[in-house]
Parts: sequence; structure tokens; C-alpha cells
Amino acid sequence: MRSPRRLAAVVLAGVVLVALAGWAVSTRLRSPADEAARRAAPTPSLVTAAVERRRLVSTVVVNGTLEYGSPLPVGLAGAVGGASELQRATRAPRPGRIAEGGVLMEVNGRPVFVLRGSVPMHRTITPGSEGDDVIQVQRALRRLGHRAPATGVFDPATVAALTRLYAAKGYQAQRPALADRQTYETLRKAVRTAKETLAAEKQALDRGRDVLPLKLRLKNARTGLAAARHALAEARSEELPPADEARLSAADSAVRAAEERLLEAEQALAAARTRPTSVPTAAPTGTPAPAATAAAQPTASPADTRLLELRVANARADLSAAQEARDLVLKEAGQTRAARIEQLRAAVRAAQETLATAEQALRQARQLSPARLKVTGARADVAAAEEMLAEYSRTYGVSIPPGEVVFLPKLPARVRKVSVKAGQRVEGEVATVTSSSFAVTASVEAAESELLRAGMPATVELDTGRSYPARLTAVGDKAKVPGSAAVEGGGQPVLITPGPAKGLKAGTAVTARITVGATKDPVLVVPVAAVITSADGRARVRVEYAADRTRDVEVRTGLSADGNVEVTGALKEGDRVVVGDA
Repeated sequence: MRSPRRLAAVVLAGVVLVALAGWAVSTRLRSPADEAARRAAPTPSLVTAAVERRRLVSTVVVNGTLEYGSPLPVGLAGAVGGASELQRATRAPRPGRIAEGGVLMEVNGRPVFVLRGSVPMHRTITPGSEGDDVIQVQRALRRLGHRAPATGVFDPATVAALTRLYAAKGYQAQRPALADRQTYETLRKAVRTAKETLAAEKQALDRGRDVLPLKLRLKNARTGLAAARHALAEARSEELPPADEARLSAADSAVRAAEERLLEAEQALAAARTRPTSVPTAAPTGTPAPAATAAAQPTASPADTRLLELRVANARADLSAAQEARDLVLKEAGQTRAARIEQLRAAVRAAQETLATAEQALRQARQLSPARLKVTGARADVAAAEEMLAEYSRTYGVSIPPGEVVFLPKLPARVRKVSVKAGQRVEGEVATVTSSSFAVTASVEAAESELLRAGMPATVELDTGRSYPARLTAVGDKAKVPGSAAVEGGGQPVLITPGPAKGLKAGTAVTARITVGATKDPVLVVPVAAVITSADGRARVRVEYAADRTRDVEVRTGLSADGNVEVTGALKEGDRVVVGDA
């Protein structure tokens, strides 16, 4: 028999199950009206966005690869060394950085230097050479600290500086080859031989004619002319002869003595004129004088100065006479000096005539000699030999063979590709060099290229998220770097140069952002979709001021970037503008 409690539990469980089943059935059953209401579209509402205040930056984004810029093929302009023997690389170029004054490679054991310059090496630079290539060498030597001049002429000072450059790198500057040294020595011997022949012919001429007295007469005439000219020069440099100087000194003393006497007489006369002389005077008549003053009173009267005036007049006469005597001494001395100079001039003219006569006599005597033609021919031979030696010497000495210098427009540079190996013949291109700075070559659409200008700031971003400042270097044809990969899509090429290169590696894929415009300060911005242009060309936005209620606000647009546009008008930060209906 079951207990009452168990029976109650069973009944309660059955009731619960029946209730749950009813609820489940009721949730799945809807009326047609409810089903239609559930499937109807929601009430349309406005899609809005907030007006923001921030700085707006407009950029053009390109993708590219980091490479060293400005690739340039390098070849040698000619032979290395002084000989035209087979040119064979004894040390090939090495990839990597190369600075000015560095050795790019070795050919037949001789160095090939790298110097900065825009004019290519095109000839052998020899002593006396002039031109822009010489100026480039001199400037490079100065930059490298070898104290070269900047004359544009390959002179001895430049040769010395070049020799120091070679020695600093462990080489010797290119000296004349064996054949050149032999030629130079042959020309020097020819000069010596011609001079010896001339001396022998002169000696034979002098022996054939008795010209020794005439030569002595010519020598004496030259000595006499020199002495006459020296005496004339001394006479012109002297102001007065010694005797006249003594007379003039005595005359000067007499003048000074006369001046002193005149001054004394004038001083005595002036003193006498200012000193009064006392004489007695009687008391006035009709007036009784007291006893104390009964005697006569002294009175002042002018002194007698006639004697002193006579002394002054005599002193003046003496001074005038002394001055006249001094002038006479000067006049006589000048006349004496002029007469002496004229005599010396006559002596010089006579000596010149004597010299001309002696030269003419000696010349006529020598012309009468049968050996005269031989002496003339020997002189011509000496002149010709010296001229040939001088002409050869102008280009003889240390030189720069055309293959021993490579001028590059920018240094330092990098050797990117090596085209010759050690032991191979040097023919044509030996290496390809690039600049030492990175560059990114990419392409943009034609419409975007119209926004770009060289010099615009940019940013280079790596996949790691690190960014580097950069600058747009060139756009269009100017951005086409020889040897660089062709841009894709047929767009306009752009060349971007990063700034500091620390952490960058060649061949890295990067993203570059070129800043084409930016606001200086934060401005109000709205989505571009919020701006509506009216038929009259005015821009406006719809501002939601209440639920689904809007008003039109006229605005002026500015910079656009990243789907947003700068606006000015009756807006404030936080306003909601309509960008569409939902």
C-alpha cells in the first residue's frame, strides 16, 4: 500500500508537466496579426555622426621597397698604368660602402681611385694639363687634406699632393715609362752635344781671327760706360757738393747771427720806448706852496731812442745782406751741380759711343771669319734642341692615367653589383654603384600625382609598425631611376628618400605616406557623406537637433582626408550631422 506523501508527490509532478507542456505550446502559437506585426519593417530613422574637432592630415599612400638610390654603372676611361699592356683585374671591386679617396679595384697591381666630380675622366693628365678634370682632382685632394692648389693646372704643387695621396694608400704615383725616360735623356744629350759644338765653333772662329784686342776694347768700353752711369747716378742723388755744403752752412750761420742781433736791438728799442724819463717842473704861479713842497716836482717825458732805432735799422740791413749772401751761395751751388751733371751726361754719351764702336768692330771682325756660318748653324742647333727638350718636358713627369681615377657625382657611395672578377680582363663595365642613402620607388594614380610636389614630407612605415621621417624627392619622369624596378600599374613614378637610415635594410617592403596637406591647428570635421551641395553650388549639412528632426546649416569646406572634410559655419563640436537614412 502506497504512503500518502508519495501519492501527493506524484500528483504534483504530473501537474507541473502538464503546465510546462501548455506553456511550450502557447509560445509557438501566434495570431495572424501578431505574425504580420513581427514581420513588418522597422520605422525609418536617421544615421548621424558627431562633429569632431581635430587636426586633419591628408596623405597619399604608396607601397614600395627600400633600395639604395641612384644606381650608376662604372667603367674605366682607359688604361691603368703607363703601359698599354693587357689590362687584368688583380683585385676586384668589393660590394659595400666606398668613400672619396678609396680604391675601387686594382688593375695590373695599380689602384683605381674614386673621387667626387661631374666631369668624367677622359684623358691622361700630364704636367701642364689644364681643364675641369684637373680642377676636380685638385678639389678632391684638398678635401682629402693634401694641400693642393686650385689653379686648374696640373703643376708641381698638385703633383706633390697627388704623390702624397698614392703614398697614403701604399702605392706610387705613375712615373714616366721606360720609353719616355729614354726619350727625355736622348733630348738632354742632344742639347749638351749642340752646346759643345757651338763652343768648339766659337773657339775656332776666335782662333781664326785676331779678335782678342777687340774683345778687350769692348770689355773696357762696357766698364767705362758702367762707371760713367754710376757717377751720373751719384751726382743726381747728391743735393750739393761738399764744398758748397760748407759755404751754405757758413751762410746759414751768418743769417742766424744777424737774426739774433736784430731781435736784441728790437727788444732794447721796445724796452726804451716803454720806460719814462723824470724831469723837474715848477709849481703853478699864484698859488702859495707849503714848505714841504716848496721844492720842484719831477715829471715823466719820452726817452731818447734814436740810437736804438739806428741799431735796429743796421741789424735789419745786416740780416738782409746775410740772406742775399745765402741765396747767392745756393744759386752758385745749383749752377755748379747742373754743370757737373751735364759733364757726366756727356761722359755717358761718349762711353756709349765708344761701346758701340767696339761692338761694331768686333762684329765686323767676326763676320770676316770663314767659321762664321758654322757658329751660326751651331747656335740654331742649340736653340732647336732646347726647344724640343722644353716641349717634351712640359708633359714629362708624374701623370694620372685615364683608368686610375673614376669620378662619381656623389660620395660616399655603395658598390652594389660587381661585373668583373680578379684575374679577368677589364673590358667595359666593372661595377654598379649607388648612393649611400635609401630610396623608395613606387607609383601613384595620375590624379594623385597632381597633388604631389617634390619636397613634401612623408613617412616610411615598416611591417613592424616602426616609422621613419622621409621626403618626396621626385615625381614623374624625374623619379625614374636608371636600373630601378619598373613601377606597377602604369601610374606616375614617385621617389621617396628616408631621413636617418638606422634600422633600415635594403630590400625591405615599406608603406610610405606622403603628406599633401594638413591643418595647422585642430578644426571641425565631418564625414564627406554629410556634406550636400545645393543647386546654387553652396555646401550644407543637416544637423539633428531632436529625434528625427533636422535643420540645414550652410558650411564652407576645406581640407579633405580619410573620408572626412574640414568645415566652418554655425556648427560646434558634438553636433550630430546626418550622413544617411536607415
